[in-house]
Amino acid sequence: MSQPISDAPEGVLLVDKPQGITSHDVVSRMRRIFRIKKVGHAGTLDPMATGLLLIMIGKATKISQYLMSNDKDYTGTVHLGIETDSQDAEGEVVAEKPVPELSKEEVLAEMKTFLGDQYQTPPMYSAKKVNGQALYKLARQGKTIEREPRVIRFNHFEMTDFDLPKVSFSVGCSKGAYIRTLAHDLGNKLGCGGHLCALRRTVVGKFSIEDANTIEELQEMSPSVLRKKLIPINQAVPSHVL
Repeated sequence: MSQPISDAPEGVLLVDKPQGITSHDVVSRMRRIFRIKKVGHAGTLDPMATGLLLIMIGKATKISQYLMSNDKDYTGTVHLGIETDSQDAEGEVVAEKPVPELSKEEVLAEMKTFLGDQYQTPPMYSAKKVNGQALYKLARQGKTIEREPRVIRFNHFEMTDFDLPKVSFSVGCSKGAYIRTLAHDLGNKLGCGGHLCALRRTVVGKFSIEDANTIEELQEMSPSVLRKKLIPINQAVPSHVL
């Protein structure tokens, strides 16, 4: 385990989140590694998802809202023909339909219809709060409430692999866009339903997964090396934000 780091570290840390743990779990581990309580993250990744998580250490927590407003890029896979209550692989199957003999061109044509600004309804299994209560907590109670659609944007949505019933893709989106819902909606447009079965975040604003470290790598670093991994606040955001 790392030795205590003196002089209150601060900055933005790029972490490659593994599958199977929550974003809050990553925050807890960073608190132990850096021996500091003031730690947060800028944008939740579901337990199923992997990839880039921006961790804010010390005074960097004050730039949370700016970091969360950045556009993001993901890679993922939609499994057609099976719908789940959470719109991803962690949920319960609620419908199964045969997958038509779709051509690659037909799927690409439907994918193009998602580009640009549009309204998207947040899924019930999400951290979004309505009247102070997280939607996922209501969903676990078997409740479904009306959610107000919000304007989001998909900058690009490209196919990376076509092997029915699975279609892999890369996508770039604005703050607030749910890739689970994108997968679900694509399945509906194709007439067979679908759910998100894999997701990896690769870019947040100007930050890339290529510069991130795993939790295991960070745990093995000396205090001095850990400090070098922290991106100074004035480099993480434009000067007018500070």
